[in-house]
Amino acid sequence: MIDRHPGIVDLSEVEPNTRRGGDLRAMLTPTTVGSTSGFMGVAIVQPGDRIAEHYHPYSEEFIYVVCGQLEVDLDGEPHPLQPEQGLLIPAHMRHRFRNVGRVEARMVFHLGPLAPSPPLGHVDTEDADGVPIPVEAHEVAATAERSRVSS
Repeated sequence: MIDRHPGIVDLSEVEPNTRRGGDLRAMLTPTTVGSTSGFMGVAIVQPGDRIAEHYHPYSEEFIYVVCGQLEVDLDGEPHPLQPEQGLLIPAHMRHRFRNVGRVEARMVFHLGPLAPSPPLGHVDTEDADGVPIPVEAHEVAATAERSRVSS
């Protein structure tokens, strides 16, 4: 039996990931705390900024808006998100977030279950500037990663 211990991670201990827009901080992860069923983090989005469209082939994503005014596109359909609202994004559903307000927005996210390997867990469908990424590029990357994982 594995002896499990709680893990505490401060936001300031996590490097910002800004590759997809916004400031994403994966805080409670297999690497940081040894989680096995998913991971949790915070997204900080400045006014006018966005998090590029993507989807998760293996995971549901749970969102809780802490502050700010966000709009989320779910498979291309826009929905407003306000503070103290939660959102479930099913696996395979394309989604992007925009801060449509005048103040910083913050949301907590949790994804689970984990993908077989981290590169398989997130598929970008556009870059940070909103330029679409060809579907073939997703399939080539996923096939290469599946081959690497299975060998």
